[in-house]
Amino acid sequence: MLYLHVHPSDSRDLRFWPTSPASFRQSIDAYSSETKSLALCLFEFMAKAVGAKPESLLDLFEEQPRGLRMAYYPPCRQADKVMGLSPHSDAGGLTLLLEINNVQGLQIKKDGKWFSIDAPNGALIANIGDTLEILSNGKFRSVEHRAVINPNKERISAALFHYPSENMVISPLPEFVKDGKVKYRSISYLDFMKQIFTQQLDGKNRVEVLKLDQ
Repeated sequence: MLYLHVHPSDSRDLRFWPTSPASFRQSIDAYSSETKSLALCLFEFMAKAVGAKPESLLDLFEEQPRGLRMAYYPPCRQADKVMGLSPHSDAGGLTLLLEINNVQGLQIKKDGKWFSIDAPNGALIANIGDTLEILSNGKFRSVEHRAVINPNKERISAALFHYPSENMVISPLPEFVKDGKVKYRSISYLDFMKQIFTQQLDGKNRVEVLKLDQ
């Protein structure tokens, strides 16, 4: 697994960036730029869909950190006994996932059951993260998902994560609290991220504990 800070540029540590092929950095820059444009469109459309100002989400993510995680999952004959990535939800705002070699391995949880996602070749899969769930006061829900292993084929994926400012306090935005009922406690994004690095992956537990009793 390879994780790279792609934005802002001064957060990059190029010592850990592959130098082969020679076009790697240029390709990552181009991919990051294009996926950013798509993500900003999605933020705008989602805000409009619930009657909020188009810029309400756009302004929170447009120039904020982005990270790219490239993962390699080798085939395993006993795939039913191992897990590629444990069940979890993403912490950030929005994740755009590409199955590079078109081998299915992503599963999402709905109504207590796991469903495999078979995306068209070259399609991007958009996963809503915990931060966006809180900001939208639950209008958009983060997706609990996991990665499973293929018994016969290797799988390669690239996930582009869109984060808010690390200095941000995450709380429901007024535009998304139409009925006056705030559904989530506020938490600083840094404290939220500390939970990720000090705890094991545990479904959607990180965001569930922030829900207020209704």
